[in-house]
Amino acid sequence: MTTKQQAEDAIRTIFDYIGENPEREGLVGTPDRITRMLREICRGYIPSEKPHITTFNNGSDGLDYNGIIMDQGEFYSLCEHHMMPFFGRYYFAYIPNPKGKVLGLSKVGRVVDYCAAKLQVQERLTKEIIDIFTQALGDENPPLGMALCLEGEHLCKTMRGARKKGNMKTSIMTGVFDTDASVREKFYEMINQK
Repeated sequence: MTTKQQAEDAIRTIFDYIGENPEREGLVGTPDRITRMLREICRGYIPSEKPHITTFNNGSDGLDYNGIIMDQGEFYSLCEHHMMPFFGRYYFAYIPNPKGKVLGLSKVGRVVDYCAAKLQVQERLTKEIIDIFTQALGDENPPLGMALCLEGEHLCKTMRGARKKGNMKTSIMTGVFDTDASVREKFYEMINQK
């Protein structure tokens, strides 16, 4: 395992490679700050950081819910090809099984953050999030369907290479979101009502 000191030395080497003086006053503490920042924003590699997903039995509080439950928010990640940020919005929805489980809503954003907190590509990020929720909601009475759409701006495209601003969209649909066009349409209508 690489030590923090080795990581800081590597950053100094990169500074030298790009023509910067790693001993310049403004940069002396930067390798320490970068290594601490990377540990923080790449916490998705630390198994103990994986959020515990709280679920409840559908109907346990007297309410059997069979409609679409949706959460949306922001995500931030690092492109595995250039280590540049990509970020944007996620839209997650599911329809609980009447005999199944309901997610604790605060867990959605925490799972998204955990999966995004490592070097990623948006396609894998989308799949990892869905896989975690699939496992949490169980095989016995799985949700009737799940949908996840991520819309992200990739700075590796905006700042370098093509140098064109634009958003990438990825989605995964399961169950009725995949097989029933009217349910899928309702999901996209809910997204557009933001």
